[in-house]
Amino acid sequence: MLVLLLVSGTIVSLSMGMRQSMGLFMGPLTTDLGISAATFSFSLALQNIVWGLSQPVVGALADKYGARPAVFVTALVYAAGLGLMVVSRGAVGLDIAGFLCGIGIAGTGFGVLIGVVARATPPEKRIQRVGLVAAVGSLGTVVLAPTGQSVMAAFGWQAALAGFACIALFTAFLCLFIKEKPVADARPTAEPLRKALADAAGHRGFVQMTVAYFACGFQLIFITTHLPQYLELCGISPAVGAQALGLIGFFNTLGTYLFGHLGARYSQKKLLALIYGTRTLFICIFLAVPVTVTTTLIFAAAMGFLWLGVAPLITGVIARVFGLGHFNALYGSVFLSHQVGSFAGAWMGGVVFATTGSYSLAWAALIAIGATAFLLQWTMDDQPLAASELRSAARP
Repeated sequence: MLVLLLVSGTIVSLSMGMRQSMGLFMGPLTTDLGISAATFSFSLALQNIVWGLSQPVVGALADKYGARPAVFVTALVYAAGLGLMVVSRGAVGLDIAGFLCGIGIAGTGFGVLIGVVARATPPEKRIQRVGLVAAVGSLGTVVLAPTGQSVMAAFGWQAALAGFACIALFTAFLCLFIKEKPVADARPTAEPLRKALADAAGHRGFVQMTVAYFACGFQLIFITTHLPQYLELCGISPAVGAQALGLIGFFNTLGTYLFGHLGARYSQKKLLALIYGTRTLFICIFLAVPVTVTTTLIFAAAMGFLWLGVAPLITGVIARVFGLGHFNALYGSVFLSHQVGSFAGAWMGGVVFATTGSYSLAWAALIAIGATAFLLQWTMDDQPLAASELRSAARP
């Protein structure tokens, strides 16, 4: 089990660390390639929507054939996408690269590997171990964001992206050490995937959680994509942007680990709501105070603490309500909403800035959507599927 936790955490850490560092390349690429911020933002937005669209498919394949082949193939696709970014000379190349990277992250990110860990863990320890993997998976940003910025400053953005491509190839090697050993309650189910998806779509709580997850992607990807550029507009050094992303990764580790343990003791749906609500509150505070190096790093620490704590909590809700027979496919369906939000947040930020020369409207959208997510998540029905069906049948 220790090997599985280490390998899964390392793969997720490297994959997510590279993905969350992409915003650092906006300035150099837009300058060298002569493209707009909206064009670069669209390539990242495309990456996120392809990730979301492919996550249920990759998850279903991992459910059927195993995680190892799914992770191996997608790691190679990820490396190809990053390599293509190195030689791209315009919007088309960046968009194709974003498409490939999206598929790569679907297999090497959280979606598949937390399913492997959840299936291999007894119910009483499941959410804590998923939280541990998600926490370790946050460490990549701590190292890769400042390292990528340093390599970029010394050798150029092409060298930094080439290094990221080599890291993606390394994750393909690591996945060879994945060994799946499901516990008794997590064995594959005979229920058809179509029925499992239909049951989920008809569950009010599942729908509310899925819609609320849109806000998570919308807020977080806007920040990772546009915060460095926003700080430059405020007269803050680009190096602070890299430090902020690294700080997000560090505090993300602490917050995710903590929420994994809290989720084993308290209401997972209310903890999710509190994450969305508190995150939105910190955005309001950040916008209300002067933007300085100190306020930026405090904001980054706060947002990092509230960053990926949603992952173990959503895992716990899905496992309790629907079981683990089709976990990867169901998690992928929820995650699709997150990635639609990611697409909207990344692209919207670029369009708003290109149109108005300011991020004010974009920040306002983050606040409104975050408040909506809090209400949806707080009021969701998180009863197991059978209990929800019985309660619905009893209504006149």
